[in-house]
Amino acid sequence: MTNRESQARALLARGELFSRLSADELDRLVRLARMRRLPARSIVFRKGDAGREMYAIASGRIRISRESEDGREIALGILEAGDLFGEISLLDGAPRTATCTTIEPAALLVIGRPEFLDLLDQTPALAVKLLEILAARLRLTDQLLEDTLFLNLGSRLAKMLLTLAERCGRPTEEGVEIDLRLSQQELGNLVAASRESVNKQLKAWEGEAVIGSRGGRLVVRDSERLRAVAESITS
Repeated sequence: MTNRESQARALLARGELFSRLSADELDRLVRLARMRRLPARSIVFRKGDAGREMYAIASGRIRISRESEDGREIALGILEAGDLFGEISLLDGAPRTATCTTIEPAALLVIGRPEFLDLLDQTPALAVKLLEILAARLRLTDQLLEDTLFLNLGSRLAKMLLTLAERCGRPTEEGVEIDLRLSQQELGNLVAASRESVNKQLKAWEGEAVIGSRGGRLVVRDSERLRAVAESITS
């Protein structure tokens, strides 16, 4: 097995979906897959594109978003190394339901539709696990819609910062640094708000020592205050 294949096998084995495969099944899947490397801010695929492949993230981060006809964008989430995406169109053969963009340089393991469907036919446990993953993502989408409808900007933004700190954070002397470079426009897209509104709220929290910044990255300095705001609909 080549070094690339060994790395791909290790990636798939620790992933939530493919951890149930036997060693032989993993080896077969790795031989059929290929690696794709993309620089930051690259489009992996757009909403409406044909869906013939799914992806496993070897390194880097991916932003999932949708865009309205008038050009407004809402971000549906951020995926990290080990996560899968593109599986919905792979299953039903319909066009992509969202746009996926690299936030930073990324290496993606690409798995074709015929190979994956064949593997599902032969591995019932894999199909069950895939249904569990899809159900969890549906719940997350429902939660995003609920937050957008019922929470104000402060609560939505506080909730998003806590989520990013949990998934992408690293402890520092100043607090938990979010190891992710997001512009205020991108952060606004994640919480369905304008860049100006996000800027105003971040400045207010910075003045109250709730958050800070370090090298262009946000630092959560008072997570308890953010948690209180996230749980309130009037903050």
